[in-house]
Amino acid sequence: MNTTDNAFYQEAADYLASRVTGNPETAIILGSGLGSLADQIEEATVIPYSEIPHFMHSTATGHKGNFICGKLGGKQVLAMQGRFHYYEGYTMQQVTFPVRVMKLLGVKNLLVSNAAGGINNTFKVGDLMIIRDHINMMPNPLIGPNNEQFGTRFPDMTRAYDREFIRLVEEIASSLDIPLKKGVYVGLTGPSFETPSEYAFYGRVGGDAIGMSTVPEVIVARHAGLRVFGMSVITNEGYHFADDFVNDGADVIVAANKAAAVMTTLVRELIARI
Repeated sequence: MNTTDNAFYQEAADYLASRVTGNPETAIILGSGLGSLADQIEEATVIPYSEIPHFMHSTATGHKGNFICGKLGGKQVLAMQGRFHYYEGYTMQQVTFPVRVMKLLGVKNLLVSNAAGGINNTFKVGDLMIIRDHINMMPNPLIGPNNEQFGTRFPDMTRAYDREFIRLVEEIASSLDIPLKKGVYVGLTGPSFETPSEYAFYGRVGGDAIGMSTVPEVIVARHAGLRVFGMSVITNEGYHFADDFVNDGADVIVAANKAAAVMTTLVRELIARI
């Protein structure tokens, strides 16, 4: 995909515009095991990725591969039920392709979620972590000719995750007695889970949770001027390794599913307020 040729983005956006109702300003990208949040979207139009021009196919476990338009929190929203990953063999431009398409559709706010390993030793399986910042250990999706239609050559990442959105979610969680963590997400390529030494290393350099997604989408979203909120579900503990411990992808999905209902409540209330 030639990212200097905006026809690809426009063709996908034009197709979706013909199927999308209203003028949604908020989009949600749902990670592993979190696709059930999409089931709460009312008056939903479900569009398989296979029907959208130039969209990739989601092959990761727990990613259904649907683009959804409907209402959540009383407002029109878009949702991706599954994302694309670098480890699937896609280029970074393909991984982040939907973000630019959503920008062309008029989206102003992007909410991203993922399943992540906890490397902060106070985190437990099932915890929800607001992403306050990230450490990028993947190829930057903006490498190459800058696409001037979307943003500047050197976008600022000082406040990649919107502080007002974080404050709102903290207020919502407090009013509902929902406990939250807050921390730094480390984005690695995967697909192998990290070794105990890697978990320890990234913890020492400031990481609180670790995963294989999200960061490329956030970089491209900020490049395009979108406001971003991110949340991780802690699905395994990467700081305590018993003799029989094994990282298991199926366990990640189970843990994420259990937390999906709480995350849905927070996301719905946030959308209602923005």
